[in-house]
Formats: sequence, C-alpha cells, structure tokens
Amino acid sequence: MPNTTQNAPTNVEEIATSMQDTVLGIWADFVNHSPFLVMGALILLFTWGISALAARLMDASLRHSKMRGSLRELFVRLLSIGIWITGILLAAMVTFPGLTPARALSAMGIVSIAVGFAFKDIFENFFAGILLLWRFPFEKGDFIECEGISGQVEHISVRQTLIRQTSGELVIAPNSFLFLNPTKVLTNLPRRRITIITGIAYGENVTEAVRVIEHAVDECRTVHKDRPLEIFPQAFGASSIDIEVTWWADPTPVDVRRSRGEVVTAIKGALDEAGIEIPFPYRTLTFKHPLETVSLEKSEGEIS
Repeated sequence: MPNTTQNAPTNVEEIATSMQDTVLGIWADFVNHSPFLVMGALILLFTWGISALAARLMDASLRHSKMRGSLRELFVRLLSIGIWITGILLAAMVTFPGLTPARALSAMGIVSIAVGFAFKDIFENFFAGILLLWRFPFEKGDFIECEGISGQVEHISVRQTLIRQTSGELVIAPNSFLFLNPTKVLTNLPRRRITIITGIAYGENVTEAVRVIEHAVDECRTVHKDRPLEIFPQAFGASSIDIEVTWWADPTPVDVRRSRGEVVTAIKGALDEAGIEIPFPYRTLTFKHPLETVSLEKSEGEIS
C-alpha cells in the first residue's frame, strides 16, 4: 500500500513550485515587454497632444474663412478622429511587435463590427450628428421644433444636440431623433409670417374695415415693410364677418409674440376709433311654439 502521507507534501511542493515558476515567468515577460508598453503609452500621449494642437490650429485657420460654423466644427472633429485612429494603430504595432498594419486593420474591422452591434444607438447618433453638421439644416442659435420640443439650439455635438426651451429647461436630444423626425427650423429665414383672425359686425362696411385694419397694421413698428401685408375677408362667422390679417415679422418666438401683441392692439384701437364694432357672440333663440307673454302691470295687479 503506497504511503500517501509522504506523497502529499511532495505534491504540494510541486504545485507551489509550478505556480511560482508561472508567476515569475509572467513577471519576467512583463518586465521584458515593459519598454514596448511604455512606448505605446507615450505614443498615445503624443497622439493626444497632436490631436489637440491640430484641432486648435485648424479651427483658428478656418475661422478666417466664410465657412459655416457647423462645417468647420465637423472638419475639426474628423481631423481629430483621423489622428486618433492613426495613433492607436501605431501604438498597437509598437506594443505588439508581431502586429503588422494589415493584421491591425483586420482586427480593427472585426472589433468595430462587434462594437457596432453592442453600441448600435451610440454609433447611430454619431453618424446622424455628422450628417446634421454636414447638411447644416440648423445652426447654433437657431430656434427649432421637433415632436413637441421647441427651443433654441445651444450646442451640436456628434452624438447629441442641446436645446434650450423658451421656458428655460434644457433638452438633450439624440441626433438620430432630430435626423429621423420632421424638424421645423423656425429661424431658417430672417422673416416669419404671422396670421390672426379678427371680426367685425355684420352691419359694418367690410371694405372700410379692411382699409382701417390695413392702415393700422402698416403703422406697426414690428411689421416688416419689405414683405406684402395681406388682409382678406375670410368667412361668415357665427357672430361676425371674419377677416384674415397676415404680415411678416422677426422669426424668434419672442419677436412673434411681441409683433402679434402690437398688431392686435393697433387693430382694436383703429376699429374703435373708426366706430366699427367688434361684436360679442350673438345668439338667436327660436322656439317651436309661440311664447305667451304677460304684461308687468297685469301681473302686479293680480298679485295685489
């Protein structure tokens, strides 16, 4: 019968020796490879500095041109991305000496596919941001409206857009949301058309009312004179003749509200001064059977 008591310490010593040799081998390999790791880290640090410097220089040079701000920012970011890709490839080849450019590109392609599936939404927003910056449907400072979100664009990045609503809240909208949904650019033009409906009583002269309204709106400071003023009788309303009043003003939301307030005040004052009635809602009641009337004097006599 074998002596297990004597073999046990021998097995433990062999396992411990094997583990020690493995750890020492790993440490020796790490020490031998450490110059390559340090060189790779230095290359990444150098890449970071070159990317920041190149982006700053390119942005400064493009600022003197007539290039749009969004397109200038796109070129700067693409330059930074290109520098970082080159630096990472170079650092990988230095860190792993057996890695060739062809193998590195192949590995990067496989990794990019895996990462693309894992971070689909991030890459979707990234490419949507590039398309938004390239096509420039709106710029920083524009007022936009998309799916119930309305406000001023504060910043456009490659992943998201910051929108400051007129009530003060900040909305962080993914670029894919703005790219895939219809978006109104309220300040795309320097002028914006505004329409209101006013009404006059049926007994008033419509032609005279239109003339009075036209003169009143034309005197308003916020109404632009380089665009036509349009005033048309529109419909027979329930209690009035409805008149459509259309003019052009500055495009921002506060400018629209200011202009609408000035025009409404001017129309009300002009119609009052001309003696043209702006009617309250009238109701005509028709009964199926004639109503019996009782005189007030007879009623009082019966009561006494």
